Amino acid sequence: MESALDRFIRYAKIDTQSDENSTTYPSTQKQFDLLNMLLKELKEMGLNDAAIDQHGYVIATVPSNIPPSHKAFGKVPRIGFVAHVDTSPSASGKDVKPQVITYKGGDLVLPADNTVVISVAENPELKHNIGKTIVTTDGTTLLGADDKAGVAIIMTAAQTLVNNPDILHGDVRICFTPDEEVGAGTKYFDLEKFGCKFAYTVDGDTPGELNKETFSANYAIITVHGRNIHPGSAKNIMVNSIKCIADIIARFPKDQSPETTEGYEPYIHPHILSGEEAKSELKILLRDFKTPGLEVLKKKLEAIIADVQPLHPKAKIDLNIIEQYRNMKDYMGDDTPGLAYLWEATRRAGLDPIWQPIRGGTDGSRLTEKGLPTPNIFTGGQNYHGKTEWLSVWGMEKSVETVVILPQIWAEKSA
Repeated sequence: MESALDRFIRYAKIDTQSDENSTTYPSTQKQFDLLNMLLKELKEMGLNDAAIDQHGYVIATVPSNIPPSHKAFGKVPRIGFVAHVDTSPSASGKDVKPQVITYKGGDLVLPADNTVVISVAENPELKHNIGKTIVTTDGTTLLGADDKAGVAIIMTAAQTLVNNPDILHGDVRICFTPDEEVGAGTKYFDLEKFGCKFAYTVDGDTPGELNKETFSANYAIITVHGRNIHPGSAKNIMVNSIKCIADIIARFPKDQSPETTEGYEPYIHPHILSGEEAKSELKILLRDFKTPGLEVLKKKLEAIIADVQPLHPKAKIDLNIIEQYRNMKDYMGDDTPGLAYLWEATRRAGLDPIWQPIRGGTDGSRLTEKGLPTPNIFTGGQNYHGKTEWLSVWGMEKSVETVVILPQIWAEKSA
């Protein structure tokens, strides 16, 4: 029985970074390196229906072991667990070197770059891991706990169910997806093929925190068209799109940015900027837990553009809004049995569960919107998408326990 930590370290070393500028699916072929590895491991586990499709979705089943004589036979709904294999484009995922340490307290200076520090002030969860094993990066890459910790958790839980036939459960479906980090994790997800009544993503962070609310999200693109000419003859001719877009950014509300908001507060986040004199493009994340609030954020952008346009009368400014995902709470009632079962499973794993809204999104946001209720389970990871990312091994193991207990509860409640 391989530990979740061993699995995670092996998976973390495989570069699976996705690319939001790609026109292929998955966005990077290297995601198949891990997807095919997982397929092989699932088959070796004895899950004979394990398969991968042309889009990279790996699906397998831990079959029901409820005997015909049991009162729950034929009554237990099929449930699923989902995790994504890709890592964020925000930091390098190549040549990841996980550092496994026993945390003894204090700030952590990472070995390959002493300017990268995991500080106690910014990481209150560290105090719960004194004397425990954690995994960090070496300071040159992200770690990939988002969401290879989730992958390792599901694989370890599946192996536990296979190895322990006395744990009664219905059909448990597993799915590993590509391209979640670039908003396309469910683009080709076949709900009918997956065939579940309820599912869970394993893509959260702090142990005990469960998620049934996410942001609603839109993507805004502001494009400024200017005119280029040699600077030496530019007077009254050049239209510098860079200066125009700088004026736009300067007017963004400072009290509605990721670095100044928390909890249920919305934000407008300039995400990617590119350009030169003739054309500049700004990509912006719009986030609000209340879906109608996205229209409010859009109107703020329109007002900013209207304010800036007279300052650059020869520039052409375009605004394009792209829908991304919606708050799963809008499509999943609080009294859904699968939520109560998740709470109970976490409690049985020895934690004090808490419902915490995600200031982000998951594959479950889209799946829930499409009709498959899919709340989110913690992994033990922290500081996703950057070089200070770290993982609580204790938290990861508690997640494994929770995932193993959940199918048992579904069987108990169906009897």
